[in-house]
Amino acid sequence: MRTCTCNLAMLALLLVSNVAWSEESKVELGDVPQSGVAAVKAMFPDAKIEGAAKETEAGKTVYEITLTQKDLNIDVTVDTDGKIQIVERQIAAKDLPAAVKQTLEAKYPKATYKVVEQVEMMKDGKLSLDFYEAHLVTTDKQSIEVEIAPDGKIKAEEIKKPGDN
Repeated sequence: MRTCTCNLAMLALLLVSNVAWSEESKVELGDVPQSGVAAVKAMFPDAKIEGAAKETEAGKTVYEITLTQKDLNIDVTVDTDGKIQIVERQIAAKDLPAAVKQTLEAKYPKATYKVVEQVEMMKDGKLSLDFYEAHLVTTDKQSIEVEIAPDGKIKAEEIKKPGDN
């Protein structure tokens, strides 16, 4: 029995140590790889850079540069080599594709949309639409973050607790 308890304890320790922890901290723009800053400025020449953060997720360091353009937020993730990985652009809920709107309205009727983003991944040097992300507040006051594919299929849902981002 003692061996079983020790094995379970070791298994629990291994599982906890393998969890992908994400830690984000604000950084100065000068701390971001300058090739990444240049790439972001080239991609969004009319946007204003608002700030940057450094994040470690699953053992990899990335930088997120926050911009505003025409009163909408854009977050661009660059890797340590300064290459753009992800672009999250805030869009109006009315601009969601019909399939996405239909799914959200059916699953969360009369929800209030707080933020809606179009999330694009860099693939072979080109941005490619991956999914939409909607931050909603339901009629029963639950805050929910939903990732939904362009065809309207829900990829992920997360109920947010007070104080979560």
